[in-house]
Amino acid sequence: MKRFRLGVIINPLAGLGGSVGLKGSDGVAEQAIAKGATPRAQQRMQQALDVILPFAHQIDIITASGDMGGKLCRQMGFTTQDVYISAVSSGANSTSALDTQQAVKCLFGHHLDLLLFAGGDGTARDIYAVVDDSFPVLGVPAGVKIHSGVYGITPHASGVVVSMLLQGELVSLMSADVMDIDEVAFRLGIVKAKQFGEMTVPAAPRYIQAVKMGGKEVDELVLADIAADVIESMEDELYIMGSGSTVAAVMEDLDLDNTLLGIDVIQHKSVIAKDVTAQQLLALTADKTKFSSVKLVITLIGGQGHILGRGNQQLSPELIRQIEKDNILILATKTKLKALEGRPLIVDSGDPELDKALTGYYKIVTGYHDYVMYQVANPDLVEN
Repeated sequence: MKRFRLGVIINPLAGLGGSVGLKGSDGVAEQAIAKGATPRAQQRMQQALDVILPFAHQIDIITASGDMGGKLCRQMGFTTQDVYISAVSSGANSTSALDTQQAVKCLFGHHLDLLLFAGGDGTARDIYAVVDDSFPVLGVPAGVKIHSGVYGITPHASGVVVSMLLQGELVSLMSADVMDIDEVAFRLGIVKAKQFGEMTVPAAPRYIQAVKMGGKEVDELVLADIAADVIESMEDELYIMGSGSTVAAVMEDLDLDNTLLGIDVIQHKSVIAKDVTAQQLLALTADKTKFSSVKLVITLIGGQGHILGRGNQQLSPELIRQIEKDNILILATKTKLKALEGRPLIVDSGDPELDKALTGYYKIVTGYHDYVMYQVANPDLVEN
């Protein structure tokens, strides 16, 4: 039987800026590391490859050396061939976009069946610059911002799609948008998304994420009603206010300065910390004598349904474990929920066990004293 030739590329810098509030990793890797960020792309790719590990006997992995893929794949027991020596392996401080592009060019000459890559929108752009729409690819989400439609909804879901191919299931191909935003503007709270082209991905809509819906919520009255409901219930707790325009409406009604694309903390209806990092959040929530409990206020990404793991990596698994499930407040307009067409909300914290614990039905605040019950899923249950 012909062995499946799987190309694997990891952007080792992907997602570095998320936990430290930098809203991205492009051009700020050293700054992120100085702030205490730790790489997560290896872990994300491992979660995807774990799904196909039972099929290792029928897979040949073609990859780049070291942290760009070879080291992880070899450690996991896959038959691995390194066809590109990364800059880090050659003595450089870090890899670059040029490394990604050069690696893909090298992999292309080895008759791949699929290219699996871990990164964010910048990585997708780098790969598109070489691949265009001529070859099937699939992304493992590891970046801070994931607007492109070439990624699985979670790392586990990306692995499931590859396993479908390995088991001979009929998986068609479809075109998906490669999107990216201006990170400099993004750090100033301005979202400027642009389509750069399309790549070909396995057509498994249940597992492949939709392109993020952009634009400001037009129904201001609904947002005001949601805000009124949240504010009415506020007591002496510590409130961690997530990113996004729906949560921003609560801050606006409180007349508080808001970090649209970051995380703020309020107590007694006053801001006590702005645009915080993951470590700052853990420090703020450590002293239980200063508050009765901690509540997390979050919303979903329109079109995708993610509530954790997209643009809010400051909300670390360690923090979420401290917050009881009942203290997670999810805000959403019914328009956004209907746009999901029945697909569940997604948690992708980076910790599969935590994601599994967070599954279930949640009361979603959709207006003033108006709620709906909606399912939250996790990578291990997506395929059920």
